[in-house]
Amino acid sequence: MGLITEVLLLPFAPVRGSLWTVRQVLTEAERQYYDPAAVRADLARLEQRLDAGEIDEEEFDRLEDELLDRLEISTRRSTGNGDGTAR
Repeated sequence: MGLITEVLLLPFAPVRGSLWTVRQVLTEAERQYYDPAAVRADLARLEQRLDAGEIDEEEFDRLEDELLDRLEISTRRSTGNGDGTAR
C-alpha cells in the first residue's frame, strides 16, 4: 500500500486490528476443537459416561458420530486444506 492509502485508511486501523484479533482467536479455537488428541480424549470420556450409565446407547451413538466426524475433519485438515487439495 502506498503512503496516501495508509493515511486515508488510518481511521479504520482499530477495526482492522480488531478483525485480525478475531481471526486469530477463531483460528486457535478451530485448532483446539479439531485437535485429534482432544477428540480422542472426548471419545474416551464419552465411553466412560456410557459405562457409568450417565447416557444411553442412543445418546452415545449420536455423540460418538459427532466426535468421529470431527476426527475425520481433523485428518483431512492435516493432509490438505479440507477440500481435497494439498496446501
